[in-house]
Amino acid sequence: MQPGVIGPVQTSNRIIRAGTGESTAGPDGFVTDQMIELHTALARGGVGVAFSGHMFSHPRGRYGMLQTGINSDEHIPGLVRLTTAVHRQGGLIFCQIGHAGSQSMVPGVRPLAPSAVSNVMTGRHVAGATADEVDEAVTAFASAARRAVESGFDGVHIHGANGYLISEFVSPLTNQRTDRWGGSSDARLQFPLAVVREVRAAVPKESALTMKLGFADLVDTPGGLGVDVAVAGAARLVEAGLDGIEVSSNLMSDYVSASIRPYVAVDRRRAVEDLLLHRVFRSGEPEAYFRDFATKLRARVDTTIILVGGIRRPSTMSEIIDSGDADFVSLARPFIRQPDLVRRLEVNPKTMPDCVSCNMCLMHDEHHPLRCWRTPRIRLVEHAWYRLRGGFNHGSGRKPVAED
Repeated sequence: MQPGVIGPVQTSNRIIRAGTGESTAGPDGFVTDQMIELHTALARGGVGVAFSGHMFSHPRGRYGMLQTGINSDEHIPGLVRLTTAVHRQGGLIFCQIGHAGSQSMVPGVRPLAPSAVSNVMTGRHVAGATADEVDEAVTAFASAARRAVESGFDGVHIHGANGYLISEFVSPLTNQRTDRWGGSSDARLQFPLAVVREVRAAVPKESALTMKLGFADLVDTPGGLGVDVAVAGAARLVEAGLDGIEVSSNLMSDYVSASIRPYVAVDRRRAVEDLLLHRVFRSGEPEAYFRDFATKLRARVDTTIILVGGIRRPSTMSEIIDSGDADFVSLARPFIRQPDLVRRLEVNPKTMPDCVSCNMCLMHDEHHPLRCWRTPRIRLVEHAWYRLRGGFNHGSGRKPVAED
């Protein structure tokens, strides 16, 4: 709960709300009152910094139809409303900018990818980007950063993890180019380096620049990005202008095993209380599953480190910070259920989050606005009914198939 620093930005505590799919945008990705209410609650709840859900920087980089956009100046007025509401509550908010690459779930969108490699999660076919298209994507990131600054965000957070475009450029599995953008680990790093440099030029020294970065490909195919190469790349990205790095996975065969592992730290009592009968006789899953990435980064790179990935117990949060493995801890799912979690920790430092990491909230990504589906209890019934009638097979949250 001690103050922290990310570049030029001072925070009231070391707890960050990690970016996650919010599914609150209106047509064409515009900010809605619902999105503003979500972030106002987080600011009121005392979070040190909130990373917004990733916003698409280019129409071809749109992940889903309910995703917020920052790809044109028309989005600025709505984003100003968002930051004004957060600052009115005394909060800080960083704008997470991204490009979905081949992981776009929007039918009809022609996804962008470094090479003609089908997406590992969806099987969706893609064509390799031309040199001009790569340059256009870099420019889109920089333009998005400029809009974030003009909209009043306290910092910019580049999404360079979890299988999206930057992840695809740094992985030898998805980047099979032989030009200046691929062919070696150094060449594969050139796209994120270009993005960081251009974004840094658009972000003034009074604002922070951070990045969510993938440190290993968590897929079945061998020969992907490894942590040693990723750490070496991270050092160069810091030299290019980053103020901090949030560690995460790179390519993913699926979200659950590689990024949002379920039932973290859920003991028998919590299983009974939250009607998780299948977990009653099983121990909770391990916390802080990306910590090894953070320790390897700490050993070789001098930067602010943000650790995300299944951090639940207050004692774990404190131990991570006290050990020096990370400077901040970043949580997403617990804040969905309890946006006031930090205020609760201020009153009782031993408060355990109510979140049981059941992942129902994320099952509804691109189907319904972000919410916890375990409370109130009627939502469990609503979730079951939606699932039984095949709701997840339709609408903007339907995963695209190879033919899309």
